[in-house]
Amino acid sequence: MPRASVDAPSRPPEHRAAAIVAAVLTVCSALLLTLVAIRWHPLLSLDGSIAGTTHRWAVEDHGLTHAARILTDWVWDPLTMRLVAAAAAVWLVWRRSAWWTAVWLAATCALGTLLQQSLKAAVDRPRPVWPNPVDSAHYAAFPSGHAMTATVVCGLLLWLLHHLGAGRVLWRTALVVAVVSVAGVGLTRVWLGVHWPSDVVGGWLLGALVVAVAVVTYEWGLSRAAPLAHRTHPR
Repeated sequence: MPRASVDAPSRPPEHRAAAIVAAVLTVCSALLLTLVAIRWHPLLSLDGSIAGTTHRWAVEDHGLTHAARILTDWVWDPLTMRLVAAAAAVWLVWRRSAWWTAVWLAATCALGTLLQQSLKAAVDRPRPVWPNPVDSAHYAAFPSGHAMTATVVCGLLLWLLHHLGAGRVLWRTALVVAVVSVAGVGLTRVWLGVHWPSDVVGGWLLGALVVAVAVVTYEWGLSRAAPLAHRTHPR
C-alpha cells in the first residue's frame, strides 16, 4: 500500500475545526490586547499583585531562580525553539521531500516573530522594574516573545505529528514535552520578574492564533491544489 504524503489533503472537518479555533483565539487575543493597550486598571492591579508575589519568592529561592534562568535562557529561549523548527523543516525536505510543508513551517515561524515584534513596538508596554532584580530583558513587554515563540513552534510540530499519523507513544511524549515547555517558559518569565502575567497569556494566545491560522492556510492550499492535480493527472 503506498504511503500517504505529508502534503496530502486533510479532512474537511479538521479544516472547519481549525477555522473555529482561529476565530475564538482572534477574539480572545484582541480583547486582551485592548485591555493591555488601554491600561485597564483591574488587569494592571492583578498583574502587579501576581508579579510582586512571585518576585519575592524568586529573590528568596536562589536555587529555583537559577534553574529558571537556565531553562529560559538555554532550553526554552526563542533561538532554541527556532532551531528546533529549522531542524524539522530540514527533516521534512530530506526524508519526505515535503518542500511545501517545510516552507510553510519556516514561513509561519518567521511571520510569528514579525507579528510579535510589531506588537511589542505598537503597544510599547514597560517591563516590571524591581529594586532587586534577579534577571533582565530588553525591548517592550507585551507579548512575551518566549511564550509566543514556544507556543508557535510546539503547536506547529504537534500538528505536523498528527498530520503525519505519529504513533500513540510518540504523540503522547511530544504532547507532554510541548505542554511542559509552553507552560514552563511562561512561568519562568513571570518568576524571573521580566514579564507581567498578562504578557505571557498574550504570548500564549497569539502563538496559538498563529498556529490555527497557519493550519487553516495550509489545509486551504491543499484543498485548492487537489482538484488541479486531479485534472492534470486524471485516473
